[in-house]
Amino acid sequence: MLDEAKPLLIKRYASRRLYNTETSDYVTLEDIAGFIRAGREVKIVDLKSGDDLTRSYLLQIIAEHESRGESVLPLGVLTDLVRSYTGSAQSVVPDFLAMSFEMLRSGQSKIVENMTVMNPMSQMPGFKAMREQQAAFFKAMTGGWTAPPDTSPDPSEAAPSEPQSREELDAIRAQLSEMQEMLSKLNK
Repeated sequence: MLDEAKPLLIKRYASRRLYNTETSDYVTLEDIAGFIRAGREVKIVDLKSGDDLTRSYLLQIIAEHESRGESVLPLGVLTDLVRSYTGSAQSVVPDFLAMSFEMLRSGQSKIVENMTVMNPMSQMPGFKAMREQQAAFFKAMTGGWTAPPDTSPDPSEAAPSEPQSREELDAIRAQLSEMQEMLSKLNK
């Protein structure tokens, strides 16, 4: 069994091919994105120099998704990120982004905890469907970063894995827009 506690080591050869050291095969950027969506940490290093290339490859994955029209980051957020590389905002922005994503993950966990079987609302008609919609929303919001703990009494009640209705995506965009506004205020 693979040790998912430590990062998956990917080695980049001089030919720029990426090699998964656990499975002894070559992988693509899309494969790496899949590992991350599944909750796995990755570390990409240059075989010859030993340099850590993880940040560069993660940015490349994001850029590829954005260029294919899978936009998660509104133009204003991207603009603010570029602006943050100069001046005093450079020191604040990484902490702000890290805290924002941590709050998102934490909020997800707390809401799921409140939606346990012990909740009196769980006996109400339609509760199961509402819980599945919430799980789908959390998955859409986090892009698969972390799966909410399974609080279902039996596996047949697990949330569907392919949610993302138009309303859920609109809610995500609204929340990202709010984050953009907060980031803009920090830059002023």
